[in-house]
Amino acid sequence: MGVIVVPTRSTLKRVPLYSLDGSVVGEITLPEVFSIPVRLDIIRRAFHAAFTARLQPKGRDELAGKRRVGESWGINYSVARVPRLDNGRAVFVPQARGGRLAFPPTTEKKLRELVNKREKLLATASALAATAAEELVRLRGHRFSVSTLPIVVVNELESVERTSTLKGILQALKVWEDVERAQSGTKIRAGKGKMRGRRYYVPKSLLLVVSSSKAKVIRAGRSLPGVDVVSADMLSVIHLAPGGHPGRLAILTPRALEVLKNRFQVVAP
Repeated sequence: MGVIVVPTRSTLKRVPLYSLDGSVVGEITLPEVFSIPVRLDIIRRAFHAAFTARLQPKGRDELAGKRRVGESWGINYSVARVPRLDNGRAVFVPQARGGRLAFPPTTEKKLRELVNKREKLLATASALAATAAEELVRLRGHRFSVSTLPIVVVNELESVERTSTLKGILQALKVWEDVERAQSGTKIRAGKGKMRGRRYYVPKSLLLVVSSSKAKVIRAGRSLPGVDVVSADMLSVIHLAPGGHPGRLAILTPRALEVLKNRFQVVAP
């Protein structure tokens, strides 16, 4: 749980509560965290810190390119005075094939940018508030037909076990078009990443926020292109603002909203 201090407290937002068939069955009040100002600068800084924390330091073997025994021939041979084998092939030097690198990467290079805990907390809360701003959600390219964001669905959504059932629910909520957008935007990645376990580039689509990491809908939604299902206690700026751009199309349950309300305590000075 964290305390967030904001300059002013705005009116709490009320959104419709949808059933699994897409009909409105009530109205629910969003927690205060959805009404705080959206700080793009803090969101991008926190995302950069979280993203770089995943990077693994890369280095070179100290003897890479130096294992060939060569000797310079000296002068009067009309060749450069670099280490050579008996057959005349140059070794060891950076400009030779199989030689060492001039400036190899080192593990001492600073990859991660640190951020304060309060700043990280504010960035996550601000990115969460951006999910309620329709202009920011559409700016990210999401496609939907509902008029009020975020989308809140009854708690029975967390018990959905089959992907086909979840697909029908998303179609009833008029957000399946966004999943199709992610499917059509999937492409083969350029470069050597194809050989390193990240062959396909998949655009981000829906974000389903549930109350527990044991919810059955996590297994149902993990195979949908671009869809992320995460518990409210593990929600971070990585999920809410992919690439540092806030405004992701989010679907939440009332139980998840209660967890978020307890996690983010908004206080006005």
